[in-house]
Amino acid sequence: QVQLVESGGGSVQAGGSLRLSCSASRYTVRTGCMGWFRQAPGKEREGVAVKFGGGSTYYADSVKGRFTISQDNAKNVLYLQMNSLKPEDTAIYYCAAAVAPLCGSTARNYVYWGQGTQVTVSS
Repeated sequence: QVQLVESGGGSVQAGGSLRLSCSASRYTVRTGCMGWFRQAPGKEREGVAVKFGGGSTYYADSVKGRFTISQDNAKNVLYLQMNSLKPEDTAIYYCAAAVAPLCGSTARNYVYWGQGTQVTVSS
């Protein structure tokens, strides 16, 4: 079965950086639609960044210019580089993978989910 394992979360001060990793098993990162989502307490899960199967990307307005989604095809790993972090970025971050033809920034389009990793940004 497909497994997604996130790592790289932690606590940083505002303005700092973190890189999240998502290691995929039985799912090909290179050709698949994969996304990073986050969920803060009391809020709905929101799509932060998406890598479409064809290589194009999507970013939520709140993270444009600060976050970058990328991949290492040889390692079958998806990354999320987060720079200039703000307290409002504090959330549990999840890696997710979709099954074609579904994709996009909507959580319900994704079938496979990682366990999540906590990101805390202090002011």
